[in-house]
Amino acid sequence: MSEKLKHITCDVAIIGAGPAGLSAATALKKEGIERVIVIDRETEGGGIPRHCGHPPFGILEYKRILTGPLYARRNVKTALSSGVELMLKTTVISLGAEGKLSLLSPDGPIELVAKRVLIATGTRETPRSARMVSGNRPLGICNTGALQSMVYLKNRIPFKQPVIVGSEIVSFSALFTCKKAGIKPVAMLEEKAGTSVMWPIKYVLNIIGVPLFLNTKITNIAGKDRVQSVTVVDKNGKEREIVCDGVLFTGKFIPESSLMRMSHLEIDQNIGMPRVDRYGRCSDPSYYVAGNIVFNPVKVAGKCWKSGQIAAQRIAKDLANQ
Repeated sequence: MSEKLKHITCDVAIIGAGPAGLSAATALKKEGIERVIVIDRETEGGGIPRHCGHPPFGILEYKRILTGPLYARRNVKTALSSGVELMLKTTVISLGAEGKLSLLSPDGPIELVAKRVLIATGTRETPRSARMVSGNRPLGICNTGALQSMVYLKNRIPFKQPVIVGSEIVSFSALFTCKKAGIKPVAMLEEKAGTSVMWPIKYVLNIIGVPLFLNTKITNIAGKDRVQSVTVVDKNGKEREIVCDGVLFTGKFIPESSLMRMSHLEIDQNIGMPRVDRYGRCSDPSYYVAGNIVFNPVKVAGKCWKSGQIAAQRIAKDLANQ
């Protein structure tokens, strides 16, 4: 027997309970918007910061230094106390015209119709498969999100002496996660001639004792049951082998735009993000975007939080016909 379809209406539906989504939801309630619903497929709200057990978070938002989990919980608590409704363990299946969403929740299918929809699904790191790295598929290969989830949420250690691929802000976040877990990376690899972070941060490598190899690309991963070594090549074509027991792929973020790609919304194929006007509206004016899905390169949590505030102000004015 098929499950009965549940119908819900609201003023604004927000897809994604990360810093941008929760910030926008809280700001919308302060603007007097009556019913605001935040939808997220995870079991807890807060987004990526939930997995980051290190500071600094919250300086812009709360004028204090917090760890990622504390910051995430603060964002959730602030939103809920403002009257925001949070629908967890709920997946958005499709985006329809004029704010009609198809959802799947633990209680069954839901059709939600919102006057406006804010998409704040963020970005994801480019996996090994998209980086064209050949070799076997042994244990010990993951990205930053998986590492932080294992260390901070599941109390597991995926490797002891990995190679870190990338030198973006998230790469150094991964480095701090490794330090906290007692993991000792053997090298950090960067394809470009310099790191992607500001100059003070990169000296953390010297303090922790991790060698940085610039103009160096990983080309092969060896190992049967677990990673045993990687092959790298420098700009001159010289190959070398680095012994390790894991590979941590970091950065190279791409928008989490799969929902939009399957929808009626127009996508800029050159950058893989939705086409938006100067107000952040998509080709269907019922839809807006905020947070890291519109940033390139990826921005830190505070910037996403601010993006949510701006999006909320624009949506509130839109609903008021301003």
